[in-house]
Amino acid sequence: MAKVLCVLYDDPVDGYPTTYARDDIPTITSYPGGQTAPTPEAIDFTPGRLLGSVSGALGLRDWLESLGHTLVVTSDKDRENSVFDQELPDADIVISQPFWPAYLTAERIAKARNLKLVVTAGIGSDHTDLDAAVAHGLTVAEVTFSNSISVAEHVVMMILSLVRNYLPSHQWVLDGGWNIADCVARSYDLEGMHVGTVAAGRIGLAVLRRLAPFDVKLHYTDRHRLPSDVERELNLTWHDSAEAMVPHCDVVTINAPLHPETEGLFGDKLLSTMKRGTYLINTARAKIADRDAVDRALRSGQLAGYAGDVWYPQPAPADHPWRTMPHHGMTPHISGSSLSAQARYAAGTREILESFFAGRPLRDEYLIVDAGALAGAGAPSDAVNS
Repeated sequence: MAKVLCVLYDDPVDGYPTTYARDDIPTITSYPGGQTAPTPEAIDFTPGRLLGSVSGALGLRDWLESLGHTLVVTSDKDRENSVFDQELPDADIVISQPFWPAYLTAERIAKARNLKLVVTAGIGSDHTDLDAAVAHGLTVAEVTFSNSISVAEHVVMMILSLVRNYLPSHQWVLDGGWNIADCVARSYDLEGMHVGTVAAGRIGLAVLRRLAPFDVKLHYTDRHRLPSDVERELNLTWHDSAEAMVPHCDVVTINAPLHPETEGLFGDKLLSTMKRGTYLINTARAKIADRDAVDRALRSGQLAGYAGDVWYPQPAPADHPWRTMPHHGMTPHISGSSLSAQARYAAGTREILESFFAGRPLRDEYLIVDAGALAGAGAPSDAVNS
């Protein structure tokens, strides 16, 4: 029997929900491009419930325990001698989410003598040292595409929130005011603006498709150009690098994975080439943007706004400058963890475990490392975001 160690975020401060705002959620059976949504043999949860917190346990507890497996669920992962560190040495499987990542460093992997499978409930496995995973013969998997559209919707929300100055305007209402001039002094129309995405993979392309009806001029950069029919359909302008694209844009959204070529990409140098008053959106990975350079650009007015859903580290400390910099719309990495997305990535996690326990191959699109070799979505490719 296996020991499954699951790291999830804390329950709501007022307790695990007993009721929900909606009674159901739409059923999604396939994604753009034809990939099917997760197809586990069964699920033991109600779609639309909170599954990503400790009490939700990704809907896995009853099923795993009925098979004789041990499930340990904790949110305690970062402090010295955390519950995660205490339970890791004899764990066979580790599951965590990008929103509350269990950082599997080379040192931790070396101590996990029984570890065989690492699962990201969602997309993005950069919290696992993939070189160490390869060296130790592990399998690393994630539920590819399960929350890509969720993130794309969040990007569009953030763009509109910044450009229309929504959050400060809402604050005037909360504070009892009716200060229209203060609200509109930083409010513009998105219509007619030039909007560019750094990477046009699953998320980036979904963002472009959702922005097209706003009558904006769309730009993108990616290692590989999109098919010509897609460029024509969306009236896209392709650029061969972020450096070439950003001077033309009023809004830039980052939808690329974190790797050596993108780490620190949006630093003082690149930010200085952008139009004064550009809005920058980052729901990809925090380290693609230089933390202090973003703060400086907002304070100088070079950036009109920055909205991000990703931080480093996660959770971010209370004194992180992105909490207090001006004109920001930061959220605590929630874009891919809507209740709708949770139903899909919980089902995908169960599908992965079902295959693993039965000795069946995992779906190729779920694989990052397969028994000690880069595979599937983790194999060298165009490196676009999931």
